[in-house]
Formats: sequence, structure tokens, C-alpha cells
Amino acid sequence: MSRAIGMIEFKTTASGITATDAMVKTAQVDIIEAQTVCPGKYIAVVTGDLSAVRAAVDAAAAGQEDKCIDSFVLGNPHESIFPAIYGTTEVEEIRALGILETYDAASIIEAADLAAKTAVVELIELRIAKGMCGKSYLLLTGEVSAVEASIQSAAEHVAAKGMYLDSSVIAHPDRKMIGKIL
Repeated sequence: MSRAIGMIEFKTTASGITATDAMVKTAQVDIIEAQTVCPGKYIAVVTGDLSAVRAAVDAAAAGQEDKCIDSFVLGNPHESIFPAIYGTTEVEEIRALGILETYDAASIIEAADLAAKTAVVELIELRIAKGMCGKSYLLLTGEVSAVEASIQSAAEHVAAKGMYLDSSVIAHPDRKMIGKIL
């Protein structure tokens, strides 16, 4: 069984909770995260078999299109997505540091998946709208050229959706700074 991931992002908490309930009633999915995030938006991230995740996300959006900000289904997410979401990635060495920031929550997961599949990089963290007024960011590491290629590819994808905010690549970040962000 494949481990797909899907997400919905709603403008309001009421519509988000209602949609999340529809997701778990529609298909056999596990909730990774379901909560209100700044500024009063609601996100739900689910995982399970691809067909179940697709059915759950479709059910969540049905009838609430005017309140849904974004949604996605990834059928074969990069294996580093889950530890980055959970905050359990163990990083041995930071060679170059890539940072990408978005205006929304859903596009950061899609961007992280694309970045991880573009070049040999390691996702460090996905901060999904918590404490950021609805914005999100990702951190990744690898060789400078790989990080640059990954961030560029992910930034282009997010920009096409109108959700790109900022990005940067630090070739050799200082250990003092790394100690504060990890």
C-alpha cells in the first residue's frame, strides 16, 4: 500500500472542521494534523492509500469551494516529507541551507516534495503556518548546487500558484546560527 498525503486549507475554522470530518467519514485515512492556524484559517493533513486520500480531499472540498484556499494530493511523496512535518529529522551536517517561504500552508508541502525530488537534498523542517500568520516555510540542506537547484524548482512551482514569498540559499551557514534554528 502506498503512503499518499493530502491536505486542505480553509478560510474559516468552522468550514475546516466540517471538511475534516467529511474526510475521515469518506475514506480510511489517518489525520497527521488538523488545526486552526493564524490568522484563523484551518488546515488538515491526511495520509493513507492514494485512492482513499484522493476521495477524502475531494469530499472535503465538495460544496465548500468558496471557503477552500487550496488542497492537494501527492501519490508518492518523498520519504523525507513525513519527518520534516513531524519535526523529527536528524541532521548530521548542514553544508548549504535552503529556505523557501510561502503565503499559504498547502503549497509548502508540494514545494518540499518537489525540492526533495529535484536534487540530492535533505529536508530539515516544514513549518506549516504555525506562528507565522498563515505563512509557511521549509528548510533543507545538501551541497550548494543541489540546494540551489531544489530551491529554484520549488520557488518556480509556488510562484506559478501565486504563493511565493521569499527564498534564499546560504552556502556555508555559521554554526552559531544553525544552533539557533535547529
